[in-house]
Amino acid sequence: MLRNPEIVSTRQQRIAELAKRDPQRGLTSLNHHLDLPWLHEAYRRTRKDGAAGVDGQTAAGYEQDLEANLRSLLERAKSGAYKAPPVRRVHIPKGTGKETRPIGIPTLEDKILQRAVVMILEPIYEQDFKDCSFGFRPGRSAHQALDCLWRQTMQGGGGWVLEVDIRKYFDTLDRTHLRELLRRRMRDGVLLRLIGKWLNAGVLEEGILTYPEAGTPQGGVISPLLANMYLHYVLDEWFERDVRVRLKGRSFLIRYADDFVIGFADHTDAQRVMAVLPKRFGRYGLTIHPDKTRLVPFHRPARCEAGPRAVPGPGTFEFLGFLHHWGRSRNGNWVVKRKTAASRFTRALRTTARWCRLNRHRPVAEQHRALSRKLKGHYAYYGITGNALSISNFANEVRRVWRKWLARRNRQRQMPWTLFNELLKRYPLPRAVVVHSVYRAQRNRDLRSRMR
Repeated sequence: MLRNPEIVSTRQQRIAELAKRDPQRGLTSLNHHLDLPWLHEAYRRTRKDGAAGVDGQTAAGYEQDLEANLRSLLERAKSGAYKAPPVRRVHIPKGTGKETRPIGIPTLEDKILQRAVVMILEPIYEQDFKDCSFGFRPGRSAHQALDCLWRQTMQGGGGWVLEVDIRKYFDTLDRTHLRELLRRRMRDGVLLRLIGKWLNAGVLEEGILTYPEAGTPQGGVISPLLANMYLHYVLDEWFERDVRVRLKGRSFLIRYADDFVIGFADHTDAQRVMAVLPKRFGRYGLTIHPDKTRLVPFHRPARCEAGPRAVPGPGTFEFLGFLHHWGRSRNGNWVVKRKTAASRFTRALRTTARWCRLNRHRPVAEQHRALSRKLKGHYAYYGITGNALSISNFANEVRRVWRKWLARRNRQRQMPWTLFNELLKRYPLPRAVVVHSVYRAQRNRDLRSRMR
């Protein structure tokens, strides 16, 4: 089975070419791709360390007779005998107060089969999805969305930014509309039947089985693709086809899953779109949160003026965990800057503090390894140009929290900083690093250019 990745990649290219050749066509014959080599590759791409679903099946147990298990799964999927089990729902803390986020945990077989279907559908929708969409797409990332937003807001000196929040998007997504939108590009009966079974499988929470009438379970492998497809038609395509052509000034849309912002050069354009957006979303069963959706003036700051006619400064907005604001560059020019949003900073710190409290009696070396991984993960996301101070503050706070809970391992409940600093010499925590540096990237481009 070593050639499975190459086989799948070649067949995915054929699907993509077929979809690109006729962008208005709904493809009818796709399930023949769903064969044993395809399922082997789907299994390879499935996470093996995730929590078990309602059947308790683990990857280690499934691999003991992998070939036979995948054959059985394929036969049931093709014949219609496959029964989608309920999704086990758990709640994980958001890190802010008592709020939690519901996460659905499918069974291992559900994950494999959903991954196999995603591998068929993804090449189709990648031909349709707009450049403004960045979430849960191959070769695209949150940092690319942030870079695109930075360029758009810098262009022309900013303007107006509409910060939008969809209320409980994954829970309220209308399934009737979802099926209708799916059939625009995919009319294969086997695949449609499987997707319908997953949507109607039900949710098992604390021993109680319920059947929600709307939404797609968070945590399902296929849910991000379905959610992306839904907003592609409801928002992206509509904005490109019907809205932008009617606006007087420059505009842009940047979306990452259900998180998006819309920028405008003209204030009247912004007000018109803000007024019509709830109506558009309401047609598809979605609700714009009135308290979390706002229009922000985001023009480049004017020169300081004294007196009652002084020009007010621009506002700020949040997107993908960062607060976006205007500030001075190293050269003294006005530029759009980003720093860790206060809510995300607090959430990450509370999560880390909770881990330190629960694991304070573990060996120091083990705690050090875990905290190092957490810090490196924090830097990998929040370590962008202009955010050095925030990630440095986070690193300092993590050191303070670690010292606090190490001190509570003994009855004295204290650890002098001198002693803790000696411990840090032996177990140093990673220093804050700007992983995504525009200056480093420019230096590398210049170096490659000189080497040619």
